[in-house]
Amino acid sequence: MLGGVSAAQPSAGGRAAIRLLQGYLWHPAGSDVDLESFLPRELDLPGPPSLSEDDAHVLWDEVQPPFAFFENGEPTASQTFYQFTVLRVYDERPSNDELHGDALLASQTLSPLLEDTPEGVGWQLWEDLRDL
Repeated sequence: MLGGVSAAQPSAGGRAAIRLLQGYLWHPAGSDVDLESFLPRELDLPGPPSLSEDDAHVLWDEVQPPFAFFENGEPTASQTFYQFTVLRVYDERPSNDELHGDALLASQTLSPLLEDTPEGVGWQLWEDLRDL
């Protein structure tokens, strides 16, 4: 379910905001889809004591389609696209193994919510683990 990019660079001390998941959501342009009705802005995930905040933040912003065509050849211009990010703030940057565990929890928490979105909503998410 998750692809991945990781950064092996530890934070130089202090708080670290880390992307756990990154990707895109889309739906047919002009359709009446309010993502706020289906997706939270915060995910309540259990975490290590190195967290600055308990929740993971869920962000999405409308963007131009990042590619011209879907894999099936359909043009993306007929869709409204959103860049999607799940991030968490830590007191100190955890190991990549710990971050992977948080990304997996975030993915498992979001999966049923994404599955419950209206017909026509698509998404592509992957593990990221880079500092913001």
